Amino acid sequence: MCYFGGNAHAQANYCVTGCLQVQTLYLWKFTFNLVTYLVTFNSSKVTSSFLGRLRHFVEIIDPSTLFVSQEKLQECIKLLDDYKHGTLPPGTTDQQLWEAQKIKQAIIHPDTGEKIFMPFRMSGYVPFGTPIWLNQSHNACVNYANRNATKPTPASKFLQGYAGAVTSAVSIAVGLNVLIQKANKLSPATRMIIQRFVPFPAVASANICNVGLMRHSELSEGIDVLDNNSNVVGSSKIAARHAIMETALTRVVLPMPIFVLPPIIMSYLERLRFLQRNRRLLLPIHSVVCLITFGLSLPVAISLFPQMSQIEVSCLEPEIAMATDCKVVTYNKGL
Repeated sequence: MCYFGGNAHAQANYCVTGCLQVQTLYLWKFTFNLVTYLVTFNSSKVTSSFLGRLRHFVEIIDPSTLFVSQEKLQECIKLLDDYKHGTLPPGTTDQQLWEAQKIKQAIIHPDTGEKIFMPFRMSGYVPFGTPIWLNQSHNACVNYANRNATKPTPASKFLQGYAGAVTSAVSIAVGLNVLIQKANKLSPATRMIIQRFVPFPAVASANICNVGLMRHSELSEGIDVLDNNSNVVGSSKIAARHAIMETALTRVVLPMPIFVLPPIIMSYLERLRFLQRNRRLLLPIHSVVCLITFGLSLPVAISLFPQMSQIEVSCLEPEIAMATDCKVVTYNKGL
């Protein structure tokens, strides 16, 4: 039973919001199970291939990791540390180690070693991003929380990036639609056709601006690049540019299925006799279809590039080449 101090209207709003959030989490869990079922190949968790990365990120976005307790997290971290130092407790299985690694990678930032706030983890991208009206605001926080964090970011730069990211993203999305609506020279039919194609470039452009502005400090400060032994070789602005470009590309690919698949699926479902008799069910069913599509597209998009990407030293600054004998260095692209 829902309870909310105040009038009945406030209580009703609280109940509806809470129920929608719970339903979204349940749907996201169903979508995750569907993705896990579909990704049944035997990749041995190798992240050097797209399929290996897909399997890896399908596990990382498991919504059950949102509810892992602090005690369980510390147990996982200790188990991985014991493995690293060769002091594993007797009877420890490979499955326990993989599970511990999955939980740690889903919750802990690889650069800072700190917990990522639950709504801004990749496992929280779909359930927390879908119901929020100001979606680009949530995207901004996700982009910041999953950035390369090898260099500290002052609060002032975060606020500047946040304000710029949300303002530019929303302005692009809304502005393009307003321009089309005011295009009086176009016929109504042409205007309607164009409006159907505007959302994708609007969202894609907004996502690119969002990533770029939330991580703009990396372009000026550079990011750490690592040698084969995971030692820091130096700080590279070129590597930072590559990291942001790769992340921005994943944000362009992410909404593609959402704009393509739901209209196709709904065009079929709308012809069903049951839905023709119950038109009020079209909106909730369309929402479910969009949520499932979002859940399917997320692991595909973030699997396009490895999180720990590599780049040839010859492509970086001269001081990086002088500081190492390695031909290739590694950097955290972020997610």
